[in-house]
Amino acid sequence: MEQAAVAAEAPPVEVSAEKTTVKQASETGKRKSEEPDRPETSGQGKRRRGTGGKKQRPGERYVPPPQKRNPGVSFNQEHFDETSYYFEGGLRKVCPYYFDFKTYCKGRWVGKTLLEVFKTEFRSESIEYYQRAAKEGRIRLNETVVEDLSVVLRNNDHMRNTVHRHEPPVVGRPLEILADDGEVLVVDKPASIPVHPCGRFRHNTVIFILGNERGISELHTVHRLDRLTSGVLLFARTLETSQKLDQLVRDRQLEKEYVCRVQGEFPEGELICEEPILVVSFKIGLCRVDPKGKECRTVFQRLSFNGKTSVVRCLPLTGRTHQIRVHLQYLGFPILNDPIYGSSAWGPDRGKGGLVAKSNEELLQALLEEHRSKESLYLLDIPDDGIRIEQEAEKSKTSEKADRLEKTSEPKKSEESHQTQEATGSETVNKASESCTDLNTDITSLKPLIKSNGSQTEITDTTQKSPPGNRDHLCSECKLVRPDPTEKELIMYLHALRYKGPDFEYSTRLPDWAEEDWTETD
Repeated sequence: MEQAAVAAEAPPVEVSAEKTTVKQASETGKRKSEEPDRPETSGQGKRRRGTGGKKQRPGERYVPPPQKRNPGVSFNQEHFDETSYYFEGGLRKVCPYYFDFKTYCKGRWVGKTLLEVFKTEFRSESIEYYQRAAKEGRIRLNETVVEDLSVVLRNNDHMRNTVHRHEPPVVGRPLEILADDGEVLVVDKPASIPVHPCGRFRHNTVIFILGNERGISELHTVHRLDRLTSGVLLFARTLETSQKLDQLVRDRQLEKEYVCRVQGEFPEGELICEEPILVVSFKIGLCRVDPKGKECRTVFQRLSFNGKTSVVRCLPLTGRTHQIRVHLQYLGFPILNDPIYGSSAWGPDRGKGGLVAKSNEELLQALLEEHRSKESLYLLDIPDDGIRIEQEAEKSKTSEKADRLEKTSEPKKSEESHQTQEATGSETVNKASESCTDLNTDITSLKPLIKSNGSQTEITDTTQKSPPGNRDHLCSECKLVRPDPTEKELIMYLHALRYKGPDFEYSTRLPDWAEEDWTETD
């Protein structure tokens, strides 16, 4: 079953007062049911559940026991109803919505104030924002509103932060279902759409789109495709099928065939790359060829050459992160529009032969700087924490660009510096009570611009600059006006063409850019 990526972090195991009572009863020869009922909160020095069996001191803040989470919970209609989609300029967009980030207190936070934790762990917003949010009741500790961020955190404290969430747009092409036999669901994933909720994406993901538009849920992920990669994507409908397919993957009995378009004239004949790959940054999935990396093997074969670029067939025999992209870069033929491995940040030879005259840290910084200068950070899927300087620069540049756009109305390339508070492995959902309604504007003023179709909405006036959705006075994203990325900017020329097992085979048609006579247009 597809695990809810937003489930709260499992709390540490505590010895409850209930277990202590059972032990004491057994020693006295009495059953627990024979013991007189004793209120947990009465009597000085009594032990309370959630305190780890310790006596609660007078005036000490009570922390309730951790709640058990069902690890099998999947996304359901309540989650899908948090907001709705609309389509504009060939893009699928999500109406902004309110959302709760939840997490149990991490061990490293115990003894620190909420203010200190926000300063060090949640840097996507300023301290001033969190102070204002607290005063407005958006921050809760153990479901109690916290107005003073100087409260000291204790073990098992449960934190909730309500935010106004904006998601980046993705291409508006529908999800095509290639097969659905009750055991396996196969879709042709468009580029730019993540498989499951991650980072800034939740509703603009394959899992949520299938649930919202097709009523399909409780899927088991068999494999994943990078957000910018398109093509065959398999899901198991049942646990039994999931286990069977997982075993095929482990036994390397699942054959994968990709097609891509690379820079230059790729050599004819079969070419095999077996260079080991090392993950440099887990934050953006940056990898490079390195002797300390994991063993890999990819088989390449040129299909066509149009005088400038080549279409290449790729057979990854192992499944490392970005394996095809890294191996093609190493060979000197990076994918034509790869925002990472085709970047000039790698040096004049762009990483050919594994020659990079930069440390991992220098390489990462150079990559960030290149995309920041091009206003294209949205292509890197960078988490918001840890890069506050880049975010502030993006905010400033976006505000300046918005002013120029108001005067010139000229479309420009956009950047993505969306600010989303992220607590690792600890999201849970809060159903939006006001989906796609403007808090500061009469919705009737939008009616001439909007054409509705169920949960989907098409904006018919392309001059509309603000999304139809609830605006929030604390939300920094609501104050920005961003030009949209073009559909071309959201597509990378890498496509999962075919997946084949011992008794099945699923494939898609070739993308337009993989045709032999295709030429790139500006």
